[in-house]
Amino acid sequence: MAGGLGIARVLAHCGGSPVAAVHYLAGAIASAPENPEPYTALAELWRDRRPELAEVVQGADAPRTVLARSYISFLEGDMDDAALAIGSVTGVQPDTAWAEAPWFGDERFLGAVSADALAEAAMRTMDYGHGLDSDSMRERFRPWFHAIDVVAARRPLPDALARMAILLRACGLTEESFALCRRADSVERIMLTEVVRAGTWRKLGDLEQTAAAFERALALDPANWSLHLDLADVRAEQGDFTAAVRLTDEGLRREPAELTLRAAGAAYRARLTGSPAALGELIELAPKLPNGSYRGLLIDHACAGPALPADLVAAARSILDT
Repeated sequence: MAGGLGIARVLAHCGGSPVAAVHYLAGAIASAPENPEPYTALAELWRDRRPELAEVVQGADAPRTVLARSYISFLEGDMDDAALAIGSVTGVQPDTAWAEAPWFGDERFLGAVSADALAEAAMRTMDYGHGLDSDSMRERFRPWFHAIDVVAARRPLPDALARMAILLRACGLTEESFALCRRADSVERIMLTEVVRAGTWRKLGDLEQTAAAFERALALDPANWSLHLDLADVRAEQGDFTAAVRLTDEGLRREPAELTLRAAGAAYRARLTGSPAALGELIELAPKLPNGSYRGLLIDHACAGPALPADLVAAARSILDT
């Protein structure tokens, strides 16, 4: 860290490249995000060479440059952009405790960042699907949990709280996720909160509670075809293919052309009734599904239907090999 910081200071004050200076400063921050020295040097660089540095950080997407932008946005009082930028960097590399940055816990940041921006930043930390449910990750994300507590108390917007609760769930803090959902409910009951709650119950392996949450979500937004599909999938997982068919049919009445809904409906009809026509429809639709694991799940369900022709079952199974 000290070497990178020294090089950055030379580049900053001896006519060197501001791009290279930012690179080395960001490297120093990455080696010890909690150390205030690189931030002090970056603040000096911003003060002395603002026009050049602005060109470097505006619209940049390289992780180190986005990291520098997060602190510069803080210096400029743009706390929402600061949050979004550090969320993006965290999503790329959550193994580094980026939020240990002194500014992230500063009262100026926590008192001004909007609930929506912090929620979006929290979602960005999960962009690349890294596993966050471990003691080491929970320790790295501790500043995020504190920020969520502060902002949720200051500005309890239900949609934002629900999205923040997704991060808590991803980190294995299921009780805390439920608590944030209850806080959102105390302001206003919305569909998203129930969907988040359903996902948390699913993570805990309680399918009946998962289904109950999706039922409440549907009561709040009955025209939402995606909720019909979500609940149908849960009922299929429980072995209730009668309910699964009914739910996909209801969804199709609202969105008859939706590919995934049509495929699920065909799979569940084939499983329930042994309909060759339904399995044939799934064979036609399945290769177009974007999610391979879901495609395989539907085919497995459908091929377990009663007395289906062996050649159709073989044709469906062959899709899994392509």
